[in-house]
Amino acid sequence: QVHLVESGGGLVQAGGSLRLSCAASGRTFSRYAMGWFRRAPGKEREFVAGFSWGGGGTEYADSVKRRFTISRDNARNTVYLQMNGLKPEDTAVYYCAQDGLAYGTGNRRTRYDYWGQGTQVTVSS
Repeated sequence: QVHLVESGGGLVQAGGSLRLSCAASGRTFSRYAMGWFRRAPGKEREFVAGFSWGGGGTEYADSVKRRFTISRDNARNTVYLQMNGLKPEDTAVYYCAQDGLAYGTGNRRTRYDYWGQGTQVTVSS
């Protein structure tokens, strides 16, 4: 059974930084693409960033490019989202997700079948 646990959310002032972590268990982590999504109040869930199963392929939403960085540590079964230059519009619940199929590319069109419980990020102006 796949289990994803996010951590690292909190309250930060605009311009500040946070690093989210997502610890995964239940499958061979290195074989699966990982993604980060967010849901802001009153809005639909949106793709933020994705990381392929191997080779370092990444994809970002236009709204976070050059501010957010996704990375993964296969030895620790963990994916990270480094968020710099945070803006009030980044306020949302952030979720990590894992591809349902092995060896995927981890982009916005990936079918993510497993989800964490989410962590709140609040950016004050």
